[in-house]
Amino acid sequence: MQNLTVTLIQCELTWEQPEDNRRQIGTIIDDIKGHTDLIVLPEMFTTGFSMNALANAEQPGGATEQWMLEMAQRLDCAITGSIAVREGKGVYNRMLFATPGGVEHYDKRHLFRMAGEDKRYLPGQCRVIVQWRDWRINLQVCYDLRFPVFSRNCEDYDLALYVANWPTQRQFHWRQLLIARAIENLACVVGVNRIGADAQGLSYSGGSLAVAADGEILLDAHSDNSAFQVVLDGAALQLYRDRFPCQLDADSFQLQ
Repeated sequence: MQNLTVTLIQCELTWEQPEDNRRQIGTIIDDIKGHTDLIVLPEMFTTGFSMNALANAEQPGGATEQWMLEMAQRLDCAITGSIAVREGKGVYNRMLFATPGGVEHYDKRHLFRMAGEDKRYLPGQCRVIVQWRDWRINLQVCYDLRFPVFSRNCEDYDLALYVANWPTQRQFHWRQLLIARAIENLACVVGVNRIGADAQGLSYSGGSLAVAADGEILLDAHSDNSAFQVVLDGAALQLYRDRFPCQLDADSFQLQ
């Protein structure tokens, strides 16, 4: 496996202003052409974690998806993050994964009932693993992090991505769960969270992380507003799996 350079964008989000958010994120990443393989944005990066699902939802192939595709083509990289997308009669919290060749997506399966997300959005039905530059990447959104069965590595991914709006009051959980997901799945984990405050009065302190398969913290963004880069070492990941193959003793299971 080749190395993978990942850029984590930890930033404030303007409430329900997609164009403003695309503009400010575009400004942050303008200078990294040719210097990254993958850019990871927070959950609902165009609006913040809003329950105004119908008002904020874009159609498939809408303005933000096109912006991501153009960005991927211009920077020759992949770019991912989630937005609200209307499909049929419902709205999904949809994680888009854009590459120069097109866009794939994952719909958030575990909806955060404590904020009423389960009343405003439809749940996804399956997990999604994409392939990019030699890496198999498991797409996950925020609350999914609390459900280890759903993110169980069946020897089918190398990197798990978690995009989030994870509030300050549960920051300890965010950090510990990201580390746990890496260790138990023998996979690299990248979690990208926002900072600042939203219109609901919730505070977000960032804490975006990149974690190696053995639990080592490779990057900690703390509470800074910036783009952060980390190089994930493909050879080191494979060597660790070869030397500590606990996946060979894992219990088999099926998701219902």
